[in-house]
Amino acid sequence: MSVNLVKGQKVELKKTNGGVLRKVVVGLGWDEMQKKGFFASFKKAHPIDCDASAIICRNGKLVNDSDIVYFGNLKHKTGSVIHMGDNLTGAGDGDDEQITVDLEKLPSNCDKVIFVVNIYMSSERNQHFGMISNAFIRIFDAETNQELCKYNLTEDYSGMTGMIFGEMCRCNNIWQFNAIGQGTHDNDIRSLAKRFR
Repeated sequence: MSVNLVKGQKVELKKTNGGVLRKVVVGLGWDEMQKKGFFASFKKAHPIDCDASAIICRNGKLVNDSDIVYFGNLKHKTGSVIHMGDNLTGAGDGDDEQITVDLEKLPSNCDKVIFVVNIYMSSERNQHFGMISNAFIRIFDAETNQELCKYNLTEDYSGMTGMIFGEMCRCNNIWQFNAIGQGTHDNDIRSLAKRFR
């Protein structure tokens, strides 16, 4: 049974039948807020392009840029974290982008995977997370497709161009997910990643 999380809440990631959790899929989703009234008929110059990324940390810190998995580096060198592709508009129901994490392939000194989203060309297009609705992150078992937890971001993130959705942490070989939901003013994955060095 999936756990609906609130900001700051942690949950252990485990199979409901007590088996070994080997691989998970992290799904991230969002919708562009619809304009109402007279301005709804005007076409926007650009749809909001949110980019999900995974930052793989060793001993709690990002050590190397090759440990960032994003639209420009879809697969970690170990094959343990794979980005399933870039969604340019966020259109449609369900997950907009997915990142798989193979817990058995992840090196033992990699103890944290942080999931972030930034808005592509946010400054140039004057876009921010206040223009986004229904944002969420969820984790499900890749073998059974059973959802383990979900966190819906409900705060007003106006002016924020980056977002730390949550993180998976390993402690004593037990994986937990922490719902963070922290907005930032970072305009790209490079500036977001600097927070974890």
